[in-house]
Amino acid sequence: MSLEIIFEDEYIICVNKPNNMLVHHAHHSRNVADETSLLQLILEETGLKVYPIHRLDRKTSGIILLAKETVHVSKFQDLFTNDAIQKTYYGIVRGYSPTYKIIDSPVKGRDANVHKKALTHLKTLAQITLDIPVKPYDSSRYSMLELSPKTGRMHQLRVHTNKISHPLIGDPKYGDKNHNIMFEENFKCVNMFLHAGKLEFKHPFTAEELILKAPFPTDWIALFEEFKWKNPLY
Repeated sequence: MSLEIIFEDEYIICVNKPNNMLVHHAHHSRNVADETSLLQLILEETGLKVYPIHRLDRKTSGIILLAKETVHVSKFQDLFTNDAIQKTYYGIVRGYSPTYKIIDSPVKGRDANVHKKALTHLKTLAQITLDIPVKPYDSSRYSMLELSPKTGRMHQLRVHTNKISHPLIGDPKYGDKNHNIMFEENFKCVNMFLHAGKLEFKHPFTAEELILKAPFPTDWIALFEEFKWKNPLY
């Protein structure tokens, strides 16, 4: 597996994380020998030991920032804490989603007993009806979304899309099993359709205004062609 570097300077490296890859292994993980984490891949290909600035689920593909020195992590994390960074995700969901919606349902934090405030802005970019039956209907409908999380809760976008009855395709935890199976059988798509596509921020050390984009995985590109949807990152 080759590493896709989006941006690099003396402070950070920004890469395009593949689907189904851990950013790093838990300290007591038993599967360390079984799979390569993103941090391990970066070390193998660049020789750099780097430090994650924010989180990205294993199942989510896309853009992630990593610092080259631990002393630089906090300055970049401040961008997220102070809402000084614009995060744009893309998702494909079941059904015809609303044109625009603000979702503000609380989401469980890492302590599963505590719900925390969470805010997501949603915009629908494209929709399609397929003549492929999915129980209990004789056809199936899907939407492509642009998602802007204003908070950073665990699984926030996955929970929020499910909360409004438009779960992400391929989501094994919050998704719709029947629709996931349909995509696997008809389009050979097994990954979750949530992609961290874009980050926009002012570099805290160089003051450079950055707009960083992570190209979509191949299964997204195949669906854009199949559904005649425009690639939103172009």
